[in-house]
Formats: sequence, C-alpha cells, structure tokens
Amino acid sequence: MRYIILGLIMAGLFQVFFWITQDNRVSLSDDSFDKIESLSYSPYEGYDKKMLSYQQIENDVNMLVHFTNKVRTYAASEAEAILEVTSKTDMPIDLGLWLSGDLKENFKEVERAIKLLEKYPDNIANVIVGNETLLRADINEVELMAYIDFMREYTDKPITTAETWDVWERVPEIANHVDFLTIHILPYWEKIPIELFNSFVIEKYNVVKSIHPNKKIAIGETGWPSHGYNNRGAVPSLKNQAMAIRGFINLAKENGWTYNIIEAFDQQWKGYDEGNVGQYWGIFTSDRELKFSLNGDIELNQYWLYQMIAAIIIGALITLYGLRNQRLNLNHAIAYAIAAQGMAFGIVMAVIYPFTNYMNFGMWIMWGMGTFLMIPLVIITLAKANELFKCSIGTPPTRLVPLDLRSENAPFVSIHVPAYKEQPHVLEETLRALSRLKYPNYEVLVIINNTPEEFYWKPIEKLCEELGEKFVFMNITCSGFKAGALNAALEQTDKRAEIIAVIDADYVVESPWLVDLVPLFDDPKVAIVQAPQDHRDGDESIIKAAMNAEYAGFFDIGMIDRNEENAIVVHGTMVMVRLSAMMEVGDWGTDTIVEDSELGLRLFEAGYIAHYTNRRYGYGLLPDTVEAFKTQRHRWAYGAIQILKKHWKEFKPSSTKLTPNQKKKFVAGWFFWLSDAMGPVMAIMNIIWVPVIIFVGVTIPTIPLTIPIITAFLVNILHTFILYRMKVKTSIKNTILSSIASMSLQLIIFKAVYDGFVKDGLPFKRTQKGGKTAKKSANPIKHETILGVLLLASFFALIFTNKTGITEIYVFAATIFIQSIPYISAIIMRFLEVYSIKNNQKS
Repeated sequence: MRYIILGLIMAGLFQVFFWITQDNRVSLSDDSFDKIESLSYSPYEGYDKKMLSYQQIENDVNMLVHFTNKVRTYAASEAEAILEVTSKTDMPIDLGLWLSGDLKENFKEVERAIKLLEKYPDNIANVIVGNETLLRADINEVELMAYIDFMREYTDKPITTAETWDVWERVPEIANHVDFLTIHILPYWEKIPIELFNSFVIEKYNVVKSIHPNKKIAIGETGWPSHGYNNRGAVPSLKNQAMAIRGFINLAKENGWTYNIIEAFDQQWKGYDEGNVGQYWGIFTSDRELKFSLNGDIELNQYWLYQMIAAIIIGALITLYGLRNQRLNLNHAIAYAIAAQGMAFGIVMAVIYPFTNYMNFGMWIMWGMGTFLMIPLVIITLAKANELFKCSIGTPPTRLVPLDLRSENAPFVSIHVPAYKEQPHVLEETLRALSRLKYPNYEVLVIINNTPEEFYWKPIEKLCEELGEKFVFMNITCSGFKAGALNAALEQTDKRAEIIAVIDADYVVESPWLVDLVPLFDDPKVAIVQAPQDHRDGDESIIKAAMNAEYAGFFDIGMIDRNEENAIVVHGTMVMVRLSAMMEVGDWGTDTIVEDSELGLRLFEAGYIAHYTNRRYGYGLLPDTVEAFKTQRHRWAYGAIQILKKHWKEFKPSSTKLTPNQKKKFVAGWFFWLSDAMGPVMAIMNIIWVPVIIFVGVTIPTIPLTIPIITAFLVNILHTFILYRMKVKTSIKNTILSSIASMSLQLIIFKAVYDGFVKDGLPFKRTQKGGKTAKKSANPIKHETILGVLLLASFFALIFTNKTGITEIYVFAATIFIQSIPYISAIIMRFLEVYSIKNNQKS
C-alpha cells in the first residue's frame, strides 16, 4: 500500500504542476478603458436564430449601456424592437439594412428602414446600407450604389455601406456615394497571428486611407473569437480575444479612430454559417456573462481549480482500483498512477466539453456517443498500461510453474483427443507423439465424432490397434459439438482416471508433458494445469509466421499476467483438469462454443486453483487461410460473450465466488473484446462526420472521438513492441507481423460480439488446418476493404480540404488514419496469404 500512496502523491503532483503552469490568469498592461465605442448587436438566440422577446432585448440594452456608447444593427427587420428600447435611453444605434440577392426582400427591407427613420429620427446615428454584399456577390456594385443613393432621398443621416477593407481597395468608386467608409478588418479570417493583430489593422487601415484620403473611415467590424478552430496561425482563445479587443481599443483611442467591435453576445446560430468559430465572437456569452474584464487582470478559466481537483480525485480512484491487491514495486506504482492521472485529465476535459461549447443536436449525439464509447477504450488502455508497467518495470511473476517438479504419485491420466473430419495424416502425428510419452499411467481416447466418411476414421482405427491398449478408438455421433464429444468420452474414461487431459487433434506433444506437470495435482485445490499453445508450421510461409507471432503474445504476456491472479483463460488443448473437480461443477458445457474457458471459470467460482507454464510442450497447426484465422477468432470472441451473459452475476460486487482480482482480470478480458468491437462503430461514426466537417463546417469532433483513440493506439504500440521484445523475445519483423495479424481481426471481432449479444446457439465452426482447406471464391476481406477505402478517402479528403490548416481537423484526420490501420492490416494479411500461396506453388 505504501507504493500506491507514493504513486498517488507523485502523480498528483504532476497533475498539480500541469494546472498551475497554465495561463489561468494573465495581465495586460496599459490597456484600461471605460467603454467600447460601439458593439454589434444581433437580437437572436439559439441555433434556430429565434428573435429575442421585447423584455430580453430591453434587458440586453440595459446591460450594454454600461459597456458601450452605441450599438450597430444589421437589418431593419430586427432594429425596430431595439429602437423601441434604445429610444428610452441616450444610446443611439447605427441602423443596418440587410441586402441580399432577393430583390423583393431588399425592397421590403428598404421600406422598413424608411419607416424606422421616420419614427425614430433622434435615435439613429448612421445608416449602413448593406453588409458585405459585394464580398458575398449578392448584388453588384452598380446595384449597391443605387440602393445607397435611393436611401439618401429619405434621410439626412450619414449614409455608408460596410465591406471588408479589400473591397474598398478593389471597388473605390463606391466611396463617391457614401458619407464615410465603413471597413471591416478581421485579422482572424485573414490567418493573422494574434501578435500581429494591431500592426495588421494599422496596415490595412492605411491602405484604404491612401486610396481615399479625403474620406472619413470607420472600422465597422474588428474582433477575435474566444473559442473554436485555428485559422492557420490565428488561434481562437479567451486570452487572444482579450488581447485583441483591449489592445485594439487603446490603439483606436491613440489614433482617434471611429470603430465598432463585433460583437456584444455570442450567436449560436452562426455555427451553421461560419463553422465552430462563428458562435464565439461576443464579449458576452449567450448566457450574458462577461467573458473577460475590460480592465485589470484576466482570469481565463475560473473553474480550473475544480477541474484539477476532479482530475486528481478521478486519477486517484483509478489508481486505487487498478493497483489494489497487486504485488507492486515503486516504479510500477508511479508509472501507472501517472497514466491514470493523464487519463483522468482526458475524462474531465471530455465531461466539461458541453459546458465550454455551444451544443446543437448533432454535437450532443456525437459527444454522447463518443463519451459512451470512450469508456471501454479507457478501461482497455489502462489495463494494457498496467500490464505493460507490471511486465517491464514491475515485480517479476512468482506463480509460473517451476521446471523441476517431482512427485511420488502418478495418478491415472485420461487423454482425450476429439477429432471431427480431421485429416488422417495430421491425427496420426498427434497419436504417435502421445504413444511416446514418458508418463507411465495414462490412456488415450480418440473421439471421432460426427464423421461418417471412412476416409477420415478408418486409418485412425487401424492406427489405434497398432499403438496398443493405451489407445481407445471411439467413433460416435453426438450433439453439442466438441463439448458433446468430450462428454461422451467421459462415459468411456477409465475408472482409475483422476485427471482429464485434452489436446486438439493436430497437436504433437513432447514426451515430458505429463511427467513435468502432473505433480502439480498433489495439491488437492489444483483443478487446472495449462500449457501454452504453439505451432510447428509457423515457418512455412509469411502468413503463418504472422499468425504464430500473434498467438505467442497472448501466451507469453497475457496468460502470465493473468496467472499471477489465478485467473487464466482455459484453452481446450494442452490442458489438464482434475476429474473430481469437473464432476463437482458439472461436465463440459454444451451451451457455449468455448466449453474449455467456461469450465475454467466454473472451477474458479468453486474456489479451485489453476497453474500455468509458459514452457511449450505441444505444437499444433496454424489456420490454413485468413478466412480460417477469422473463423477461429469469431468463435473465441462469440464464446466470450456467451460466458459473459451466463456468468455476469458472479461479477457483481456482492458475489464472493471470485476474488476481486479474478473479477478484474476477467472483466478486463471481456472489455478487450468489447473495445475491439467498438472500433468499427467509432470508425463509421467518424466517417459520417467527415462530410459534415468538409461541406457544412459545423464543428470539429470532440475529445471523446479523437484523443482516446490516439492514446489507445500509442499505448498499444508501446505495449506490443516493448513486451514482445522483452517477454516473447522475438524479432522486430515478427513483432510487426504480430501487430498486423492482431489488428486485422477487428471487424470479425465486432461481428462476433454483435452475434454474441443478439444471436444464441450459433454452431461451432471448426478451424481449417493441415493444408486441406476447401478453396473458396469469396473475398474474405471484402468488408474490411470497403471500410479501409472509406477511411483512407476520408483521411485524404480532410487533409486536402483543410485549406486553413485547422489543427483539430489534422488531429481528426490522424484519428481517421489510425482507425484505418486495422483494415489496412486485413488487406496486408490477404496480400501475404496470396504471396504465400504463390511461393508454395513455385516450390
């Protein structure tokens, strides 16, 4: 416990150091002022651009009179309610007319403006005919000048039109029709870094001034967003918004400029027009909270202390749960505690996202789904990190079976070899190897099941006669697949048998197998002794080398780790089970297709002990094809979900049949399957979001859809390359092949998990081995190829359409590419398979 406490302290200090070194409070010198000269005000709310009520507008105006001398409006249709309120105050407005390509609506807008000029002559300071109409190309310059001249006939107020600075440079003749120029200078939209804000404004102001030296110029819009995506070097943030606005206002005072700041309040509806940045230009939030003080220091995140405390507490809870009841050293404890704090920080940032962003329906869906899917990713990432630290810098394992066991006892062992349509030459190798076992007291039951073709069983029957009385030939028809065959064998097992050993029909075992491992059963609490699976044909081709390397990681890393907690996954080959214990908990279960793992869990629930050795005693055959490899993994994953559905009650906190560490290992194992299954779901979600980003520009995907995926990928890379080198002791080539093989299975695991939850009683599908697999014309990676192409197309589309260099889009593109790797891996596996077939044909 002392190591956990030290780890918590050290990791907590890292968290504190991170938060206190952030710019939570900044000081801006020499920039104090009393009021803003003018603020843009749009009386709308929500994503549907709903007009505010009269009372809401009155509340806004009464608030704004303390911050600005004037407001600018953009359309006569919205100005009437504003004027009705401002007419009761001393604050005037600049009346805007909204001109578009709809000429009928423009005529109505002009009529509305004329009426307002007649009704509120003392409350309107200036008339702004059109806002960026030439920039949008809604009308041409001749039409715009006509509208300006027409309005002059109905008012003696100063008249202008508002355009970006470059339009006044490009179409200078408009100046002849206005009383003064209203120019927009918005450095953010022109990709100008915040440090160059004022110099850019000065430069562009002077450009227009040089063209129109005799005209008064007003800066009609300038400002900076407080949130959203970067526009190359222009980065939105509250700090940058405060620097821009406070710095500019003092610059305007120094130069005697007339100006208007965009804008008073955040406008959520602008998210549909200007992407995820258009909503955040207000100096007030949409809830009417001032974002930063106009004088003195600026607090950028007033809730940072609460966020830090929440992250520390969550990280501490994760650490306590992840490390409790484990054998630890200080290195392991500190490393895991730091990883837990990092994950806790991500969790906090994901949770607060809706509180720091304006959320429309689509964003809520995206955030909700992403956060939900983040849960298994977090669990798996932390489990792998824990395994990585434990195996690399933690305490060495203590429960691996010693290699020098001796015993005076030699209990009778009944070895069961189920065979369903097994190639005779393969099964012959298995049986001849069993005949050479050094152990004195055993029998071999060869269980030919559901195989009417004499080709498969006749040579085996003859072989059993040749090998002698230890070999019992059975030719049966049964239900329940492999489990049914094994249960039938129990009925013919020698009455002297105390131990049942099971091997697959393709396994060639080494002679010391029973001699070395049976002594473990001297302890009456031992019910299971498991040796790893290995394969003798891994050198036949590169595709089989990839498969073999993938299997090795589980047996040299995962099983050793699980063995430390007496929570191994029992495999139906190279396993020995105490017969009396099996009979106590029931025989081989026929209600799942992973009868071996399910029996092991029942024995653990009954309080029995299992032992595992990573020494190889048997060597089987690898799947013949990628399709067979996928079929086998589908069976394992589907069976795991069957076990979860059957035994979930034993994993409730109130259940005491399993130890907490056993529960943790099994739950983490199931989450490995669930996490892989979530991969295609998240990939499809992100594919759907890509056109929204490219064509609508509504928002950038949230933290739950990017950072956890990238983090999990990096942890997987470290986990694989570090532990494979340390524990599997294989080459870099085989490590890479292992990763490709493992990742290529993501889609079939998704199908297996889906099938496990919605389909009961799927049949046991035998893994085709031995080089006699029937050739199939169907493409075994059709769906992986489709998903891979879609993801790569999305990746390149995001990269090539990101003209403004938005960092969040690059991060999202990287996430998309990472999500494509499993499907690229499946394509590579298929290529390796074809390559191997061609090589074999040549030889």
